[in-house]
Amino acid sequence: MSVLNELARSFHETHSFKWDREKGFTLASGYTSPFYVDCRALMAHPSARRLVGQLAHEALIGVEIDCLGGLEIGAIAIATTISDYAFAASARREWRTFVVRKQAKDHGLGKMIEGAVRSGDRALIVDDVLTSGGSLLKAITAAREAGLTVTDALVIVDRKEQDGRAKVEQCGVKVTSLLTIDDLIAQQSRRS
Repeated sequence: MSVLNELARSFHETHSFKWDREKGFTLASGYTSPFYVDCRALMAHPSARRLVGQLAHEALIGVEIDCLGGLEIGAIAIATTISDYAFAASARREWRTFVVRKQAKDHGLGKMIEGAVRSGDRALIVDDVLTSGGSLLKAITAAREAGLTVTDALVIVDRKEQDGRAKVEQCGVKVTSLLTIDDLIAQQSRRS
């Protein structure tokens, strides 16, 4: 079985993918979808994290980055997983991580971005699920305002809804997804 199929299967085994054709699920955007994709639950499992790290590492061959991160909380586990996998698999490739706060701290340095970044770094923005693109766009904007160069983003699942990919790519960022909603549906069909 391919690593991609293993990851799709992991969504079902960890109960991180739900499909309700009748009622659906209300998403953060307010939109209702028949699918619910819960990458936080998925990333709580070490076997699934290993698959995400492996697929992301393979997808990023040829992409030049210094650091990776995205919006709190979801991007933390993803960025750390990819960074750790790359470090172990690529002769100690040192991709530093960061997190973009939803709002700047009102004390201390008042930073929007926490972690190991320097102005001019080439940053990869990561997120769990791509729907409308709002989370990615917020993280891209904050990273660019902090002086980072952002040309690439990676998501675990592209829901292929609400033109999310097109919206992100309009700001000059190439989006890579490890899976699409079609992969999760196909895995569901194989299980039925």
